[in-house]
Amino acid sequence: MTIRKVTMSEPAKPADLGDGEHLQVLGYEDSFNRSMSLWANFALGFTYLSPLVGVYSLFALALTVGGPPSIWWIVIVGAGQLLVSLVFGEVVSQYPIHGGIYPWARRLWGRRYAWMAAWVYIWAMIVTITAVAEYGSGFAASLFGIEHTADSTLWITLGLLLIALLINLSGTKWLGRVARIGLAAELIGVIGLGLYLLIFQRKQDFGIFFDTMGVEGDGSYITAFMGAALAGLFLFYGFEACGDVAEEVENPARRIPKAMVLTILVGGVSALFSFGGYVLAAPDLQAIVSGEDADPIPAILESTLGPVGAKLFLIVAITAFLSCVLSLQAAASRLLFSFARDGMLPGHRWLSKVTEGSKVPANALIVACTVPALIAVLVWLNADLLYPVTAFAVLGIYVAFQMVVLASLRQRFRGWKPAGPFSLGRWGMVVNLAALAYGVFAMILLATPGTSGDPVTDWIVLIGLGIVLGTGLVYLFVARPDRLSDAPAGDAIDVAERLRSHPSRTAAAEPVKNN
Repeated sequence: MTIRKVTMSEPAKPADLGDGEHLQVLGYEDSFNRSMSLWANFALGFTYLSPLVGVYSLFALALTVGGPPSIWWIVIVGAGQLLVSLVFGEVVSQYPIHGGIYPWARRLWGRRYAWMAAWVYIWAMIVTITAVAEYGSGFAASLFGIEHTADSTLWITLGLLLIALLINLSGTKWLGRVARIGLAAELIGVIGLGLYLLIFQRKQDFGIFFDTMGVEGDGSYITAFMGAALAGLFLFYGFEACGDVAEEVENPARRIPKAMVLTILVGGVSALFSFGGYVLAAPDLQAIVSGEDADPIPAILESTLGPVGAKLFLIVAITAFLSCVLSLQAAASRLLFSFARDGMLPGHRWLSKVTEGSKVPANALIVACTVPALIAVLVWLNADLLYPVTAFAVLGIYVAFQMVVLASLRQRFRGWKPAGPFSLGRWGMVVNLAALAYGVFAMILLATPGTSGDPVTDWIVLIGLGIVLGTGLVYLFVARPDRLSDAPAGDAIDVAERLRSHPSRTAAAEPVKNN
């Protein structure tokens, strides 16, 4: 037998730490069931992002303000949020822990900074839960032939919230299953229907996406196009939810970054098919652009699918809305749990409890259902509250996102090299800078006051955000929740070094010598 002598000393590629070992380095114990696969995690983020919900809600507004070229905002915002998702991917790969935005901001910067980021983010999420359930109630009313009144909207909204809560309480496996069903409904409702409309029901030429159709009037089209930015900005968030349930995912340091990127890419393609299909299949596009047809999608579906097809689409749409509410509740509850586990909220011991059987933060889930239900009751009492309550949500989401992006950039300037298995390498700094530049651009667009002449209507986005920031700052400096926790903070560089020097990695990285 010939024995080959190997004299070179090539370091083996370091092995990934086990999920429990990784958590121990971060200061936590592995206390959840890791039953969520890559695809279930992707489904959670995708159904939260929900291109079906986003496109349906903004289709008429986008065309009225920016005309058919407003579709390009889906591409612009998708590219920008892809940069953000890559930054998040490196962060979650080093910190695969529950809560997403909050623990990331804390470990990258500090407790006060993280507390404010999470405070803004949790309220934006809770309001979004209410809004999605409210909009979904319209589909349910149409499907069952219920008159769309304030009373019916309230009861259907509460019903959607309760059904989502019961599914979430049953455990992570059921969350993953329903999320996958929601994913299928989304793909059928946006890609399947979009392709059908594009291929078989096209009434416009593809050149229509470069035709402003006169929306600019006597002014510049740039102004009109910028005004239509909501077509994309309202759509591309939800991918961060993949990281909110990190401790319930197998091999999260590798899988979650992939799931977040997939959410953006598949969500963007889905939204393009859906938006484009509706535009090309519209029997009277000019009426939509001029604002004469304020709710055009039902008419488009009726004319292309017929009454039975339109009913089937309503079933698909309701499934997608319910799955979106489910994903939002799950993400919000994990953030509350993470916040409470570190002693940063009133009632933190109650909120941080995990059920024995299903291994879910049941009390945090109850809060993530109850508060949106209370907001729904307020909307029932005064329907005009829905827009003011939800207007700040998207800007709040973007503010929280960019607080993490900024904190990540700050650590890079201090010498941080992310130590998770997902890494951008030498491109990390470039991508981080580009993500921050995009985020600032998006926030400026979202915060720009309107021009209706009504001060409350024109400034409502900044008013809403100001209220949340103001109350958060008052609580932070009066109650000092940051002093209630001794959880690690600002330790990105130290943790990276400890991960790289962990015995499991150093043993795997020792040179291989065969004699």
